[in-house]
Amino acid sequence: MVNAITWVLGALIVLSCIGSVVFSFRYRRSADGRLRGLYAARMNVCMGLMLVFIALIQMFLFSGSTLRVVIGAVFLLLGLFNLFAGLRNHSHFSRMSRP
Repeated sequence: MVNAITWVLGALIVLSCIGSVVFSFRYRRSADGRLRGLYAARMNVCMGLMLVFIALIQMFLFSGSTLRVVIGAVFLLLGLFNLFAGLRNHSHFSRMSRP
């Protein structure tokens, strides 16, 4: 059971990392300000999800050392902040009118 959870979380980390890289490239290559904002927001969402998944692995699947739990909590807070900021920015840029 633990092995399956590890594989699923590992796959989710890889997928969110790939999404973060793809949206980062799209953000840097786009000239339109609205699209740049949307791609940056999507990159933040992917990065936030990746940090949350890493935190889940750190906190729940390995031995409960204090340092591991503290680092997992920091990753969890950073991930949740990135997720919140990305969702907020995505809603802002998706409401902007297209020129």
